[in-house]
Amino acid sequence: MPPTSASPAVSAPHSSSGSSVTSAPASRRRHRIVVAAAAGTVLAAVAAMPATAVPEKKPADPVSRVSYTAGERRDALSYWTPARIKAVGKSVDLGPTGPMSQSWQGAAMKTVGRLFFVNADGADTWCTATAVRSGNHSVVMAAGHCVRRPASPVNTYTDLVFVPGYHKGTRPYGSFPVRAALTPRTWAEDGVDDVAAMVVDADATGRKLTDVVGGQDIAFHHPLGGRTVAFGYPATRPQRGEELLHCTGTTVRAPGDEQSVPCDMTGGASGGPWLTDFDAATGHGVLVSVNSHGDGLSGSTHMYGPVFGDLAQQVYGRAERL
Repeated sequence: MPPTSASPAVSAPHSSSGSSVTSAPASRRRHRIVVAAAAGTVLAAVAAMPATAVPEKKPADPVSRVSYTAGERRDALSYWTPARIKAVGKSVDLGPTGPMSQSWQGAAMKTVGRLFFVNADGADTWCTATAVRSGNHSVVMAAGHCVRRPASPVNTYTDLVFVPGYHKGTRPYGSFPVRAALTPRTWAEDGVDDVAAMVVDADATGRKLTDVVGGQDIAFHHPLGGRTVAFGYPATRPQRGEELLHCTGTTVRAPGDEQSVPCDMTGGASGGPWLTDFDAATGHGVLVSVNSHGDGLSGSTHMYGPVFGDLAQQVYGRAERL
């Protein structure tokens, strides 16, 4: 559910359009798609091969990747000015903040921030994302619909910049442009498994992301049923994406390899972390899912997120090796 002038980021039923302000010029919407699938090569038959033999094809890579050039990353940093960030928040109003969504008053959540981008329609918008521990110290986790349109391989997003610890216009730890975004191939082609891992550049001083803000632990195949805190920057008022909100509840299994937690956050909260074993005094926990969508009703009461299994682990593993 990214917010756009059409609506902020949380995937449908939370609209996956980010708050839009202006359409990005055509030159800004350039991107490169790195096709991760390795199609099998069909070789000419040789005399020793029986006429009925069928060349074996390699399976498609389960991870899809989009990469951004150094120039595109510089442009992204220049694009997201303080004025543009302020405008994108004002451009979306998803109604009053629900009673379950509370402003975060605990330890500074340095690892959680807003992910700004231009969506496939050329609209400015944002999601929520989280820095996690990784081998390259540079991985950010979010929802798949925060980096590309579902079931539409060519519709990827541009000008992605992660701002950890964002609060009311401040960028206390700097801005980190995204150089690669990875999702399950099933998200790119079929619109299922709504998770993404991004690799970001170092900051302006050359420091890597988690060397600056730390990183949340991440777990795969984690048992459901634990007390979980979901965070996000929804486009509801009065906050309009300017403050970090949270919900707390117990996770339960949901259909379609998803899980749910009681929460009424809306667009803009998409991609926000679900942290279990969470310590409010330190702001650290274990990432077990991300905000994907609400229950589709007016005044949603539950947030849904993917169960982190083998596929999410492959996406994360590929990202930390870049």
